[in-house]
Amino acid sequence: MAALVYFKKITEDPNAIVYSFGEDPSEMTRHLTMDRETRRSQPDDGSIDYSFLKASRKINAMFDQAKEWPERGMSVS
Repeated sequence: MAALVYFKKITEDPNAIVYSFGEDPSEMTRHLTMDRETRRSQPDDGSIDYSFLKASRKINAMFDQAKEWPERGMSVS
């Protein structure tokens, strides 16, 4: 079975970036906050599940590649 997660940057400040994410691009109802300095993220709802981990890891991987925080993206496996 395939796993799919979409994410989109919704706000940022000098310390953190907030992304919405979810399994459908029209229903990205959850949020994660990424710390710019440590590159660690926290789910705003406190639920550390597969979708959260998948989105967080993909965001960090895209940052590693482009050296800038992605505006949007997706991860599929």
